[in-house]
Amino acid sequence: MQKHPVGISRPPQAACDDIGMTEATLEPYEIYAVKYAWRDATRNDHLIFKDPHDDPAMPMDYFVWAIVGKHKTYVLDSGFDREEGERCGRSFLRHPADGLRMIGVEAENIGDLIISHLHYDHIGTWDDFPKAKLYLQNAELQYAVGRQMRHHTLRHSFTFSHIEGVIRALYDDRVHFSEASEEIAPGLSLHHVGGHTVGLQVVRVWTRRGWMVMAVDASHYYMNFEEIQPYRTVNHVGDMLTAYGTMAKLADSPKHIIPGHDPLVMQRYPAASKETEGIVVRLDADPLY
Repeated sequence: MQKHPVGISRPPQAACDDIGMTEATLEPYEIYAVKYAWRDATRNDHLIFKDPHDDPAMPMDYFVWAIVGKHKTYVLDSGFDREEGERCGRSFLRHPADGLRMIGVEAENIGDLIISHLHYDHIGTWDDFPKAKLYLQNAELQYAVGRQMRHHTLRHSFTFSHIEGVIRALYDDRVHFSEASEEIAPGLSLHHVGGHTVGLQVVRVWTRRGWMVMAVDASHYYMNFEEIQPYRTVNHVGDMLTAYGTMAKLADSPKHIIPGHDPLVMQRYPAASKETEGIVVRLDADPLY
């Protein structure tokens, strides 16, 4: 039996049984993580519970993700551009759309862009997807334009021009407000968890190796959910902790949960091809360790 880290439990029956079609009838998706930037940092830059005597290096990678089905491709988040990266002191490697193009995903042809939340590194190049409908939690847009943005501590990860763009997309009838838990296609569902931001949503995907959860910023690093170490940028710590359990129920095992910024993702999964070594890894493949 698969063991789960302390603090994470799952019911004996997979949580997927009550959402949509049965596993036997589902077409599996392929999932790709595309690295487009990174930053140097330390453990104490990332964790709420700091240790002044133990602060090793803990770099951060930045990704966008492609969820590729037999008939349709979805993109999860849109990253940031070079200008935004330089403003925030990040090491920019490539435009997210250029990274996606390396696996045959053309941003201008994508009809569905899932936005996990509205921080600058997840919504920054949304206008590279001119045909896309944006899947967003209503609570997230309310948060980004509401009274909590009076606090610099909470708004520093938002960029005003990005929020303007989302409102423009709304007025252009391009925003789909997700339900708290919604299947948007067979084998692909969105789940509101909050915590990091009020309207953060995770994505559950049926793949050839079972049910996977794209945690995005519900868990920046493996250690966040494995060791119950909350990330320091947070709106509600309790919701962040609850999200770890929610993801465990949605995924087939802890190894089926993919954190949003951990460089270990690039080490644990194989490259999509020889040409994309160090740039794109395939997440629906069996992990290397």
